[in-house]
Amino acid sequence: MDASRPGPPAAPDHPVAPVALGALLADRELGLRHVAGPAEAGVHGVHASEMADPSPYLLGGELLLTAGAGNTGHDAYVARLVAAGTAALGFGVAPVHEELPPALAEACERHGLPLLEVPPQTRFTAVARAVWRLMAEARTRELRRVTEAQQALAAAAARPDPVPAVLARLAASLGGHVRLWPDGRAAGSPPPPQARSVPAALDALLARAGRAEGPATATDQADGWHLAAYALGRHGALGTATPARTPGDHTVASVAAVLLALLTADRPAGAEAAALARLLLGGSPAEALAGPGPWYAVHARGGADPQALAAALGTVLLDPADPAVRLLTDREPSAQPGWRLGVSAPTGPDALATADTQARRALERAEAARTPLVRHTGAGLGALVDPAEARAHAEALLAPLPPAHRETLRAWLAHHGSWDRTAAALGVHRNTVRQRIARVAALLGSDLDDPDTRMELWFALTRDTEA
Repeated sequence: MDASRPGPPAAPDHPVAPVALGALLADRELGLRHVAGPAEAGVHGVHASEMADPSPYLLGGELLLTAGAGNTGHDAYVARLVAAGTAALGFGVAPVHEELPPALAEACERHGLPLLEVPPQTRFTAVARAVWRLMAEARTRELRRVTEAQQALAAAAARPDPVPAVLARLAASLGGHVRLWPDGRAAGSPPPPQARSVPAALDALLARAGRAEGPATATDQADGWHLAAYALGRHGALGTATPARTPGDHTVASVAAVLLALLTADRPAGAEAAALARLLLGGSPAEALAGPGPWYAVHARGGADPQALAAALGTVLLDPADPAVRLLTDREPSAQPGWRLGVSAPTGPDALATADTQARRALERAEAARTPLVRHTGAGLGALVDPAEARAHAEALLAPLPPAHRETLRAWLAHHGSWDRTAAALGVHRNTVRQRIARVAALLGSDLDDPDTRMELWFALTRDTEA
């Protein structure tokens, strides 16, 4: 397998493929010129800064643009950028410098950071817009590819010999090799002879995922190939080996894994496979389900056999994944021995996402109360809590925050964590927003990236008389 080597931190796992530096260099309107360091890199965003050390404000993967107003000690400056995972540095010639400092080029070459010269006539905003445009185009291509692959997989599942057909379609979509464990059925071109360790590494990964007690996904690398394994319930595992990792691969492989889990089940799965096929072929949940309902979403924990629970509740629509078993049934659920159940309000097929959330919260209340079954009641979260208790909770939770920080937190949550839109709404600099949000996290001792934390804080802010 690939040996790990020390180096700068990798860029975050972005949902869209990065913009190739070569694509920006090829844009004649920008007129960018490669000066030093590697000629290629993947750009996930753009940030402009004249700070002597902008690294605390970088997430990794950015093209950093600067006119050199605050740059001193080029070697230390470049070293900090590399340590922060910066993809490339763009230096704007004029108005601060008449030409790109040779010492900066030498430092970038020494540290392996791509350096671009931005000509005087090119605005930094034009570079940023070019990056966002290329990212949007990549996202559109990715969504089109995933949609087409999903439809092709669903069609393959309807063929007379569906398992080989799904494997072949998946291998073609990924451009690699796929294999089932433990029966050994495979499709696609095998790894080349120079990738000698790939087959053994994929077998080990498949065995690990296939023997997991619950649904599991595992990944690895071998000889430069990207490996992934997806558990198929109690029926084995699906493995993929690709020479490159492309955005959308995980989504496509996950769909194939669901189909193969249904197709290799011990019992006929015609109803589930047909519903999933209808949904993947462009239908809505209402069209995929067999009837108008009412439907109940159920979250469950505690028992040992999810299949038996599904049978007891009169459904074959089961997702046994952790952290809770999830089911969808058109029969009103009742308590089941050995299980704690959270049950949504009865709903139509057009509100299943809401029902799923209701069931999850009902299960949380069932576990807190140690009762076998809790049903969703009321019209929303606010209906579950006494108003006076809600205000008292809000005051206690938000007590450490000064008014300005409460206002910033409210705006940041309302704009879904967007630094730029929050800054525009408040009329402050985006760095001010970052600093205040970081201070909020420190004062509350909370992880603001956690969705449950965000929800609780939003609930408190909407009931806080001082916010």
